[in-house]
Amino acid sequence: MRPFVLLSALILTLGVAAPAMPATPSPEPASQLDHVLLWGRDIDQVSAIMAVKLGFQVRPGRAPGGVANRYVRLADRGYIELLGVTRPNPDMDPGMLADQASLKGGPGARSVGVRSSALDQVHALLKGKGLAVTPVFTASANDPDGGGPTKPPRWRLFAFERPPLSSTLFFIDYAPDKTDPASVADDRTARQHPNGARTLSAFWLLSSDADADRKQLERLGFTGALPVRIPQISARGYCIPVGPNGVLALEPDGQGIAADALREGGPQVLGVSIGVADVDAAKRRVERGYEQVLAGYKGVWGDAFLAPTRDDLGMFIEFHALPGTAGSKTCGEFKR
Repeated sequence: MRPFVLLSALILTLGVAAPAMPATPSPEPASQLDHVLLWGRDIDQVSAIMAVKLGFQVRPGRAPGGVANRYVRLADRGYIELLGVTRPNPDMDPGMLADQASLKGGPGARSVGVRSSALDQVHALLKGKGLAVTPVFTASANDPDGGGPTKPPRWRLFAFERPPLSSTLFFIDYAPDKTDPASVADDRTARQHPNGARTLSAFWLLSSDADADRKQLERLGFTGALPVRIPQISARGYCIPVGPNGVLALEPDGQGIAADALREGGPQVLGVSIGVADVDAAKRRVERGYEQVLAGYKGVWGDAFLAPTRDDLGMFIEFHALPGTAGSKTCGEFKR
């Protein structure tokens, strides 16, 4: 576990302003999953896997200091940020170096973000609970990942001096989107995918003690955990609702994929769940990308299949039926 890992690899903007003053605490504000930081062996490799084998649209980013980023943006505002080293001896701060040391230069994910529209209230609430939160950092005025200088800053975030979960967690919020017709059209286009992907539904956090992560998430304000099992990877644990999404806090369930992953890589983001408009069509596309037949199953979110991405991406991507459609679930309970 390490502080500030996300401040290096998170969005690659790196320009921060003075810490923001917290607002007066209020009742628990709504939150939802925001994004996962996914390192590839290199930026073109991870982009090609996401686009060619899995059918996502990959959007360009930038490459300051020898570390590039690109984006897979989804209709529910969640996204996957792709990261890759582009040259020898890149400029890396301690957080990036720690991420790469954990991954041993390979692909994978160690950090996830939760978005809250009441960031200052969340910051104050968690600080009041005795959690060692960092100050709130803001994007620089000329943030190159944005559309030029903005007021308020394009993003604001905080992390933890001592991360409470087995994987690194941060909270983030963004300035309102631009509303001119061209920006709205560009944003809509960026979130359309050939595989029909619509939602970032779950982060899969793997550790040796799923209950410890469950308890910490409850301390963070995320309650209502339900026991789950994922036999496809020999894992068990809990599904914890986070707004309309969920976090799967998992541990190995005997020998198998989860046990192997934990032994080889330690605590990690083992996967993400993606809601798609048509599970069968997405499955056929991924089968063609990987040139193999894939098994469907009833997962935590309903009808689903698991893309065989662990060797390529260092984590799994599960595709499932969109919430509210036939055969869908939410955190283990069939929707009524």
